[in-house]
Amino acid sequence: MTKVVYDTWQSVMNHERNPLRHIPDLNTRHMVMQVLAWMWCIVFSMYFSSMWMFGITAVAHIFLLGAIAITVATFETAKRKPTFFIKKGYHTPSRSRYMYYKGKRIKYDDNDRGGEHE
Repeated sequence: MTKVVYDTWQSVMNHERNPLRHIPDLNTRHMVMQVLAWMWCIVFSMYFSSMWMFGITAVAHIFLLGAIAITVATFETAKRKPTFFIKKGYHTPSRSRYMYYKGKRIKYDDNDRGGEHE
């Protein structure tokens, strides 16, 4: 029974297994899934005769599908361009790159990545 539920879920929700896999652009696939999610939100809210239900299910779908899209985009970026997440230079933007001692600025070495634990 678990396998049937899993396979059914995959055949509908997995963009690499459902018929949307034929759309080459991942962003377009995601948009089509969003439109389908909105449609199902409307259908269920009409079934329960409540616009509150529509609001709740629409917001839930936005958050759920948006989170999935951000996760997939992050994973794809990590797979295709792993250096995207490594920035050159100072890694902590919230701290100053310079230190002052007795009114004079002390410049750190350009190769120093900063941080107290590095």
